[in-house]
Parts: sequence; structure tokens; C-alpha cells
Amino acid sequence: MNLDRISAFAHWCRRHVEVTTLALMSLSIISVWTLAELTEEVVAGSTSNLDRKILLFLRTPGDLSDPIGPWWVEEIGRDLTALGGVAVLVMTTVVVAIFFMLQRRWSTALYILATVGGGIVLSSIAKEFFDRPRPDLVPHGSLVHTASFPSGHSMMAAVAYLTLGAMVARAQTRWALKAYTLAVAVMLTLLVGMSRVYMGVHWPTDVAAGWLGGGAWALLCLLVARSLAKRGHIEQEASDT
Repeated sequence: MNLDRISAFAHWCRRHVEVTTLALMSLSIISVWTLAELTEEVVAGSTSNLDRKILLFLRTPGDLSDPIGPWWVEEIGRDLTALGGVAVLVMTTVVVAIFFMLQRRWSTALYILATVGGGIVLSSIAKEFFDRPRPDLVPHGSLVHTASFPSGHSMMAAVAYLTLGAMVARAQTRWALKAYTLAVAVMLTLLVGMSRVYMGVHWPTDVAAGWLGGGAWALLCLLVARSLAKRGHIEQEASDT
């Protein structure tokens, strides 16, 4: 698919708002449904073998304390997992909110603070509710103090980066910038989640649940933002050029 076709598709999506909205709603419903199914399987213990196989695959045979790969890969894993920490996500959210404030897009800035903050709180509540033990199969490569399911770093990263990415993309006038912003948001979300499994502090299904929950929240926030913009409560999405 060449750039002209992608540009044409982006313009088509903007002209057919109802179809785009329906697609976003469908994605959010699918995410919630998949999360519910995954949660049921985790609670029933049906995913234990898969979790163990993936976790062991990422460890050096004969030495479970050593993740696969050279030392610098493990260092990268620690750096990436920090991108899903509360401090980093709060600072990033505040920085983006200030960016919108400087553009005098006050309602968008407040909406960002409310939605990302609400998603982080929701993640904490979910962890306390399920209270799944952390993996004890391999040594942890990062300090942990909370329950395992869903992965807080993965869910909070999805909530923050995907929501921020969607809101920043709305403010861009060129479709290429919109696509780039969203791609970076998705990449950061995936890297944080994968690092949690690599560091041995989460089961793979914890991370999958975090991605699904955070993704569903981000999609819902985007739908609400479009609805609020239509009613004049927050700023409209910038037009493609």
C-alpha cells in the first residue's frame, strides 16, 4: 500500500465519521470480551502451562536466574520496564497536558489528566481484586510489591501511551504525523509489556490482560473525546492536509 492510498484512506475515515466510530466501538467491545475470556481462563488455571513454557523459554537453560541474551539486553529490559512505572507515566502525562495548555486547549488538557489518571486507578483496583501471586518459577529482575494480574505496568502503559497518543494525534493536521504518533504509542506499550515477562516479574497472561484492559480504556476515551468534541465540550480534531 503506497502513501497516496494511505492518505486517501485517512481522508475517507474522516469523512465517514459514523463508520469510524462504529469500528472503534467494535474494537473496544472485542477487547473487553477477549479480556473477560482470558480472565476466566486464568482464574480456572487453564493458562498455567503456557505461562510456564514462555517464561522458561526466556531463560538460559540450566540457569533460571539468567535471562536469555547478553548482559546489555537485560539492561535494556530494565530500562524499558521503567517506562511503565507510575513516576514516568505521571510525568509524561503532565508534560503532554502542559503541551495542550500552551496551545490554549484547556479542555483537552483536563480531559487527558482525568482519563489517564482514571485508568491508572482502575489498574490498581483490578490488581487488588484478582490478587494473583507473582511468578515464582524464575528470579525476579525487578523489585515488585503488588499482585500479578493484570500487569500494572502493561495496563498503565497502554492506558497512558495509547490515550496520550490518540489525543496528540487528534491535534495533528497531517495524517503522517497522526500515524507516527499512534505507532510510537503502540510500540512503547508493547515494549513495556514484553519487558515485564523478560524480567520474570509477570506471567505472559498478566501482560496480555494489561494490554487488553488498557487498550479498551484508551479506545473508550477516544470515543468519548469524539463525542465531547462534537458537542463542543473539548476542542475538535485537527483537519488532515
